[in-house]
Amino acid sequence: MADPIALIDCNNFYVSCERVFDRRLIGVPVIVLSNNDGCAIARSEEAKALGIKMGDPMFKIRDTVQRHGIRALSSNYTLYGDMSRRVVDAVNEFSPSVEVYSIDETFVDMSGFGGRMLRQAADMRDCVRERTGIPTCVGIAPTKTMAKLANHAAKKNPVFGGICDMTDERVAAFCMNRIAVGEVWGVGRQTQAKLHAQGINTVAQLRDMPFPLARKIGSVVLERTVAELRGVRCMDLQDVEPQRKGTAVTRSAGEPMVTFDQLMQAVTAHATRAAQKLRRHGLVANQLTAFFHTNPHKPERPQHSASRSTDISPPSNNTFALVSSARRCIERGWKGDRGGNGHGYTKAGVILEDLIAEQDAPKQLFEIENPRSAQLMHALDQVNDRFGKKTMVLASEGFKRTWATKADFRSPRYTTRLSDLPVVRV
Repeated sequence: MADPIALIDCNNFYVSCERVFDRRLIGVPVIVLSNNDGCAIARSEEAKALGIKMGDPMFKIRDTVQRHGIRALSSNYTLYGDMSRRVVDAVNEFSPSVEVYSIDETFVDMSGFGGRMLRQAADMRDCVRERTGIPTCVGIAPTKTMAKLANHAAKKNPVFGGICDMTDERVAAFCMNRIAVGEVWGVGRQTQAKLHAQGINTVAQLRDMPFPLARKIGSVVLERTVAELRGVRCMDLQDVEPQRKGTAVTRSAGEPMVTFDQLMQAVTAHATRAAQKLRRHGLVANQLTAFFHTNPHKPERPQHSASRSTDISPPSNNTFALVSSARRCIERGWKGDRGGNGHGYTKAGVILEDLIAEQDAPKQLFEIENPRSAQLMHALDQVNDRFGKKTMVLASEGFKRTWATKADFRSPRYTTRLSDLPVVRV
């Protein structure tokens, strides 16, 4: 059997982050809303019990929220990202090899601990709870797919006490015979329907299905899933993050953007953020795509969408170069007069592709960029890191930002902004 892998997953992560700093939310039904306070993207157990589903639009559940006193909060991604970093820092002390899978999930290599493995997992949970206040569950198994399944069991069945060890064949059999096949990592709605048509309803039945049938129903992906459920590891830990091939910054607008300048302000902000991400990872981009569109869910209003791409030569992570490229794309896609064309654009974004390491970028005989531009970008990043985001911005981003995403119920950025630090009065 392969060496054990653990998956430590934060419980109701966004809600848990909010509860760490606002104890009045404990025991109260809480939901966290998506951008522009659109729909529920995180729910406390109390909110789930009241029937709130993932993705429910706020306008449809408003009566339920008011009737049951559900606390609805705007998403606070700055807080969640920083709390995720703190969780990973704590987890890193318990294994030399970890893979950050998502903002609230981390795979951990548990080989070499032998009989101390469960104690190590319990200590890891306690450490995360002590340092961050975030509750977690741990699933342990020979493969990633089984570890995800074990984590699901640890969350749903209190008999496991937050830790489910599927390296124990009796535990694995107990869980697989009772968990629905739709809970398996990678089994989507369509695949689930095909499996049900074959009489496969539980994880155990999926594990025991013939490989040729698995490939026929869900290609090599489902065949690999069946192998992982049998304890054959098909996906190893990636303790070194693979180099990104592309990145994107997109946002829905708080208010429709009706003029070229409003749209360009939003796109400037997105291109600036994208450039910062590139510099942070030591990358440069060869191609940029800028897009914008109206609200497709309101067909009674004038509709228009545009997406334009351009090569970046030489490859760059310079904010000015990316904003200039984005402007060219927007100018080519804009329709009508710049003072307004009768359209209200509700979303815009920038996509960077063909990313390469900065040191591997091809050199040109005649450099186009100012040789001091790297120093300027470094100074820009330092100012914003020290004094807060948006302390220094390009003028084309504007200052009023009427297009900014709505977040009427957002909590303070407790851990990343001095002015938002909690105040304790004794």
